[in-house]
Amino acid sequence: MEDVVKMILASMSRVNKPQSKFIFILLSTLMVFQGKATFRNLSRYCDLHEKAFSRWYRRTFEFTEFNQRMIEHEVPTDSTLIGAIDASFVPKSGKHTDGIGYFWNGSRQKSERGLEISSICVVDMQANTAYALNAKQTIDTENDDEVRTLQYVNHLKETAPALKALGVKHIAADALYSNKTFVGAVIGLGFFHVGRLRIDADLRWLYKGPHVGRGRPRKYDGKVNLREGVPERLEYEGQLDDGAHIYSEVVWNVNLKTKVKIVLLHKVEGNREATILLFSTDLNIEPLALICYYKARFQIEFVFRDAKQYTGLMDCQSCVKEAIHTQINASLATLNWMKFEDRRSQGNDGCNVISITSWKRRKFNQNLMRNIFDKLGLASTCEKIEAVYKAYSDYGAIAA
Repeated sequence: MEDVVKMILASMSRVNKPQSKFIFILLSTLMVFQGKATFRNLSRYCDLHEKAFSRWYRRTFEFTEFNQRMIEHEVPTDSTLIGAIDASFVPKSGKHTDGIGYFWNGSRQKSERGLEISSICVVDMQANTAYALNAKQTIDTENDDEVRTLQYVNHLKETAPALKALGVKHIAADALYSNKTFVGAVIGLGFFHVGRLRIDADLRWLYKGPHVGRGRPRKYDGKVNLREGVPERLEYEGQLDDGAHIYSEVVWNVNLKTKVKIVLLHKVEGNREATILLFSTDLNIEPLALICYYKARFQIEFVFRDAKQYTGLMDCQSCVKEAIHTQINASLATLNWMKFEDRRSQGNDGCNVISITSWKRRKFNQNLMRNIFDKLGLASTCEKIEAVYKAYSDYGAIAA
C-alpha cells in the first residue's frame, strides 16, 4: 500500500513534493505512534520536528481527492457503493479553540462543550465496510439547528463531485437529517435520500382512482395513520430473519413536500410491539435494499470509534480550525490505509472482520524493525532478515 499512497500523492497536481512528503510521513506516523497524537509525540516516531507538524497542519490539503483515489484504486468497480453522513462529538477544552461550543454527545445522551465533526463516508455494501471520504468541523451557532443543517448541506455539496465520481446514488443518514432542508439538498444534487421518519410523520395516501368531474385532479386520499396498527393499504413484502414483517407503499410526505417510498418494519414479541419507519426518495427501490442501505449507514459509527481509539482523531492540540481539519482528516485517511491493507491481505471478495488493534501493533513492529535493521546496516533483502521481519510483524497482534 505504501507504493499506492506515494503514487496517488504524486498524481495530485495541486500537491507539491514537500507537502506530498509530509502527508506520507504524517499518515505513516499516525499508524505507529503510541499515546496521544500531539505534535511532540508524533515527532518521536519520525524525523520531523514538532514545529514542522505545527506549520504543515495549517496548510490546505485535498483529503477528499486523496481518499477518492484510494477508494477507486482499491475497491472493485462492480461493488455497490452508497454514501453515509453523520456527526460525532469530540471533547475539547480551552476557551480559544475555533468552533468550540455545545454539541450533542451521543455516548452521554446530553449536550457537552467541545467540537463536532461532520463526516461523509462511502460504504461498500459487499464488504460491509465504510471508508471516510471527507470530514469537516461544525461551527457552533448557539444551538441554531437550521444553521447547523445548512453546514451539513454545504459539506455534502463540497463532497458531491467525489461521490458521483465513485458512482454513489444513495445517501443514507439517520433521523436527524430527515428534514426539508437536507433532503431537498440531496434531491437537488441528484442523489436519493435514505433515512428514517417518526412513526407519527405527516404522510398522505396518493389517490389512485379515476378522475371524476371537472377541475384539478385529486392528489391525496387521506392521512396515513401508523399509530393505530398496520394499515391494510400497505403492501406486504415479507418477513426478516428476526421475525419483523415488512410493508411498503409510495406516499406523499407533507413536511418534505415530495413523494417517498416508506418501508414499515413491524414486530410483535409477547405484549411488546415495535415499529420502525424507513423511507427513501427513490420510488423504485426494493424494500429489502432500502433496509440494507439504512442498516449499512451504521458502519460510519465504527469509523468514528476506530479513529478516536487508534489514529488520534481526538488528540489535536492546536486551537486553529485549519490544523483541526488536517488532524481529523489525516486520522480518517490513515484508517482507510489500514483497512485497504487488511482488504488486500484477506482478499477483495468477502466481508471480513478487521482488527485495527492488530494492524496498529503490526505497523509498530514493522516500523521498529526497519529502524533497527537500518541502524545495523542490515539489508531487508537478506533471507534471514526477511524471515525475522515476517515472523515478528505479528508479534503481540490479536490472532484472527
